[in-house]
Parts: sequence; C-alpha cells; structure tokens
Amino acid sequence: MRLAITAGLLGALLLGRGRAEGLALMETTPAGALRSFAAAAICLPAFLGLRVFAWATMEMPPAGLLRPLAAELTGYVYGWVLFALVCLPVIAGWGRAALWPRFVVAWNWISVMQYLVQIALALVLLAGPPAILAQGLTLAVVGYSLWLEWFMARAALGISGGRATGLVVLDLALGLFIAGFVQRLSGG
Repeated sequence: MRLAITAGLLGALLLGRGRAEGLALMETTPAGALRSFAAAAICLPAFLGLRVFAWATMEMPPAGLLRPLAAELTGYVYGWVLFALVCLPVIAGWGRAALWPRFVVAWNWISVMQYLVQIALALVLLAGPPAILAQGLTLAVVGYSLWLEWFMARAALGISGGRATGLVVLDLALGLFIAGFVQRLSGG
C-alpha cells in the first residue's frame, strides 16, 4: 500500500506540472482504483484545516460545532464517492469504461495537489494581503484546480477538451449539490 501511495503522489505531482506521464506511475487497475481512495485519508487533515479557517471568520452556532462538523464530514465522504460513481455511465457512454479505473486513480491523487494549493492559499490569506492580491491568488488557485482536473481527464481517458470540460462541470455541479446538502445538515 505504501508503494501505491508513493506512486500516486509522484504521479499527481507530475500531472500537476502538466506532464501526462504521471499516469504511468499510478496503479490504474480496478484494485488500484479502490486503493487510491487512500488519498481521501491523506487530504482529510487539509480539509479539516480549511474548515477551521472558514469557521474562524464566522460566528459560532449556539449549539457548537459538532453538528456542522458531522455535516462537513458527511459531505466530504459523499464528495469522494459520488463523482467517481456518477461519472462511470458518462465515461462508459463515450466507450471508455475500461479506462474508468485509471481515471478514478488519477482523480483521487490529483485531489492531493488541489488541497495543497488550497492550504497554501489559506496560509497566505491569513497574512492579510491586499484585497486585490487575495482575489487574484484565489482566482489563480481555482483556475489551477479546474485546469488540473481537465488536464487529468483528457490524459487519463484520451478524450477531447470538450468532454473533459463536461466532466469538470459535472464535478462542480455535484460539489454544489453536496454543499447545499451539507448546509441543510448543519442547520444553516
């Protein structure tokens, strides 16, 4: 398992630099796809850290943070699982079902890169840069995260840019759905 994690992280680092050969390092079998969900455990501290940063600027709910934390963790789990499942029929419809494990592996591991840049941004924002710089950096991080998912989808599935864009939009739509679900669960 340690070797699969190392290979996944190295592959994600290469993908994050726009190098499709990062896929060759990853274990892209169906069993590897299942093991790649270890990325969720690796990203959990970053996810919790980002939630703490967000909550630090908000008024605490009268009942405390237990319910919002449980809601966020529920959304976190759904976020990791739903997209992988929902995109399967889409990918199969394109005649790429055999590449779905490879896509899932790469999608899981690039999430580590996306969380790293989000944490870096959060730390910079804590320093209180001028608003225009904060907005520019935020836009750059969002743009990089979207590009990375798009690039990975094209490379992992061998699909057009339009289809890769469709997968990114699907992921964003599911993310918005889950965010609404989390808000309702947390009592907000």
